[in-house]
Amino acid sequence: MIERAEILHWLHEDDPERLAGLWRRADDMRRRVMGDEVQLRGLIEVSNHCVRRCAYCGIRAGSPVTRYRMSPLEIFECALQATALGYGTVVLQAGEDPGLDAETVSETIRAIRKRTPLAITLSLGERDDKELAAWRQDGADRYLLRFETSNRALYDRIHPARGLETSDRIALLGRLRALGYETGGGVMVGLPGQTLDDLADDVEMFARLDLDMIGVGPYLPHPATPLAAEARPDWDSELMTYRMVALARLACPGANIPGTTALATVNRTDGRELALARGANVLMPNLTPTRYREHYEIYPDKACLRETATVCDGCLRGRLQAIGRTVGEGRGDARREARNEP
Repeated sequence: MIERAEILHWLHEDDPERLAGLWRRADDMRRRVMGDEVQLRGLIEVSNHCVRRCAYCGIRAGSPVTRYRMSPLEIFECALQATALGYGTVVLQAGEDPGLDAETVSETIRAIRKRTPLAITLSLGERDDKELAAWRQDGADRYLLRFETSNRALYDRIHPARGLETSDRIALLGRLRALGYETGGGVMVGLPGQTLDDLADDVEMFARLDLDMIGVGPYLPHPATPLAAEARPDWDSELMTYRMVALARLACPGANIPGTTALATVNRTDGRELALARGANVLMPNLTPTRYREHYEIYPDKACLRETATVCDGCLRGRLQAIGRTVGEGRGDARREARNEP
């Protein structure tokens, strides 16, 4: 377990030569625990409807984006494509959409489970415990719920409550684990008002929750949202994100950690590759049909926005070959037996 003093040391470190030691340590841990295979997770953005008003997000309730909701058949066809491309997992992601009702999700999970060998990850926001339990019983394997920041006051500011309801994603992640899901969380780096102590708290939270999946990306607000014009911390958010990826690997050696699309958006040349060299072991090619993809505009000008799934797959495989990494086979589950690696 990495100690808080060391976490803070690395978050403050600016010397490239000394930071190279952190990159090597995280990469060595990744290689020893997870191997050199990179898992490809097929991402399907199944709906951009959302009832939340997150203050940075382009698909927040009330935004003028063109709304869509994929049918179970469309989602299933994307899952078949994931199988044909050799992926081990599909990720069904959406805004928090009550119109994506429990039975529709169940129907989709059962179809994918019956007809493919894929692991199924859900990322559908905060849902009712009965729905989550039913989806687990239907065959969903994993649930991804980013808590964005462990600073409660900052979270409440960027993620307003709905009426009198209280949002507690940390507690919900615990309930998801109790239901038998592999659980995933994550944070944004560079939020207005965020401090390095907040980021250290986030790393400690990764370990406390014993996460199986950890997503870390730079904060990219949509320009048409309330937070867009607010000042951000004066650090380099891309470099700080790599620090957080490396520290996440040291805090949770057996977790699956992606090189995120947000990183690829801020650094289109080698953002993903740098993440993979600093502790990450997952990439998430987008399988969403191109007619929908431009409308899932959490932030503008996302990387790989217009490439077809086949083109995206070929590009990622070529990039991996160029850095000497191989594409993983099978489901690519977390290595929970490695959670106490030194």
